[in-house]
Amino acid sequence: MFARVASFRQWLQRRWLYSSISVLTICMVTIGQPQIGRAAEWWQILIKAAPSVIEIVKLNNISDAQEASFGAETNQALLGEKVRLYRNSAVTSYVDRIGQRLARNSTRPNIKYTFQVVDDDAINAFATMGGYVYVNTGLMKAADNEAQLAGVIGHEIGHIANRHSLKQIKKAAINQGIGVVSGLDRNQIVQLGVQLALTLPNSRNDEYEADRSGLTTMIQTGYAPTAMPEFMKKLISGNSAPEFLSSHPAVGERVSNLQRMIPAAYKNRTDGLNANAYKQNLRGGF
Repeated sequence: MFARVASFRQWLQRRWLYSSISVLTICMVTIGQPQIGRAAEWWQILIKAAPSVIEIVKLNNISDAQEASFGAETNQALLGEKVRLYRNSAVTSYVDRIGQRLARNSTRPNIKYTFQVVDDDAINAFATMGGYVYVNTGLMKAADNEAQLAGVIGHEIGHIANRHSLKQIKKAAINQGIGVVSGLDRNQIVQLGVQLALTLPNSRNDEYEADRSGLTTMIQTGYAPTAMPEFMKKLISGNSAPEFLSSHPAVGERVSNLQRMIPAAYKNRTDGLNANAYKQNLRGGF
């Protein structure tokens, strides 16, 4: 029903636009030369109005290219607001190498991924639509080895692979009563994307799905999968859970689920567990 109403509304918008253009064209021909300049001004107004019709976006039908475009705009908005990147090329390249390896083995390897290090001592990581992953310096310092860091990055890739940001944007739009029938424009999508990245936690089901996807990606990439639940255990065993986990549901249950999901054949894998190698890669960065 909503789809029919939206289609009818868009048909009316197009009908109004085309009809108006036709009327102006007739006026320009019949009224005479003195009025052509003024009619041309109205023509420009209508042309400027056309993109507002075209830019209405249905979240259920967003292509990979559209998602990448929205993600790029959301990234720029985040960098212009509260996110400050860590300006160390060696550390950024290291994180990017880990991320790109994981992304190639994810369930969605066909999009471009961008991995960025955020200059923030809070233990946190997050992702936005279109392949953008952000890892805080505080989380990198808290990790004991590369496999633990890879587990976090794999989890965030899981959110992207399963398009959780778009689902959350749609849910937020419904809750805020915007674009339910007609869709959203670009600015609304980007604003909700920023809000989601900075303040809105993912749902319980999304976290579990990202855990499963991230664990599978770790195994496919060759990392020791035990590092993923071990890092979670380490973080919640402190005095207080970091933001990275405090806003996430049932961390203890997630740890247990991850431990059960690791196939017996991979429980003794040690790839990425070398703490000295990890510190060496971060040397000079922190």
